[in-house]
Amino acid sequence: MQMTAEQFLNWENKSITLLAMSGAGKTTLANKLPNNKWFHYSGDYRIGTKYLNEAILDNIKRQAMCVPFLRKLLLSDSIYICNNITVNNLTAVACFLGKLGNTKENGLPLAEFKYRQQLHLQAEIKAMLDVPAFIQKANTIYNYPCFLNDAGGSVCELESPEVLETLAKHSLIIYIKIPPTLEQTIIERAKNNPKPLYYRESFLDGHLDEFMFLKDYTEVEQISPDEFVSWIFPCLFKSRLPRYEAIAQKYGYTLGADEIANVTNETDFIQLIANAITKQSRVLCH
Repeated sequence: MQMTAEQFLNWENKSITLLAMSGAGKTTLANKLPNNKWFHYSGDYRIGTKYLNEAILDNIKRQAMCVPFLRKLLLSDSIYICNNITVNNLTAVACFLGKLGNTKENGLPLAEFKYRQQLHLQAEIKAMLDVPAFIQKANTIYNYPCFLNDAGGSVCELESPEVLETLAKHSLIIYIKIPPTLEQTIIERAKNNPKPLYYRESFLDGHLDEFMFLKDYTEVEQISPDEFVSWIFPCLFKSRLPRYEAIAQKYGYTLGADEIANVTNETDFIQLIANAITKQSRVLCH
């Protein structure tokens, strides 16, 4: 969606999609906006509660069945297991996605890892295609005048033109760009606290081969899950940057993560976007 700054400022029912790497400040920003005015749509929350809910529960039950005490209670319907996924607690989703490597260190075999990656890919595509319906629901059912789509960091990896066209048609796409001065901080943070991530299969295959060669490993079971995630993250980070840039150039606008960090309220946020629209429109004119 393209518009002038004036059109944006006068847009009564604003709908915005935030695209960024994890750590750029999307969720922090969302929490600074009035929660009685802005409907916060989390792509990861939708994935976990709608499209991967059953798979997540099945995985938890499978683990519980390995414990004789819990197995007996589950088989007799004496207890049940449910998810408690929230916008601010997506641990169950991350645990299901998992990490590749030694099963004794809670890693996943390659085939199972790729299977879950594919499930997540399809779930994320569906969650993003749900955005138009939720924009309408937010306004007509829940009476929220404005809508914020907090998209997952892997949206740029989906390779789905339909997703991007849908988001661009129904929302203003804002890419939060991490400045060079903060890049190493984000990378070090991710390396020190390795979290499950989504990888395009071609990206995973190429870098897995490189990692195995560098470490002189002959099978995936030799891989320490955290070691692999820490090693591959800088490569993933760098590979995603041009993808985000391309999306922003074609469909939306760019803000700096340092600018976002200085936002204290809704007025700041709206004016920041309006300024970016004006600035980028002038660049295009020249």
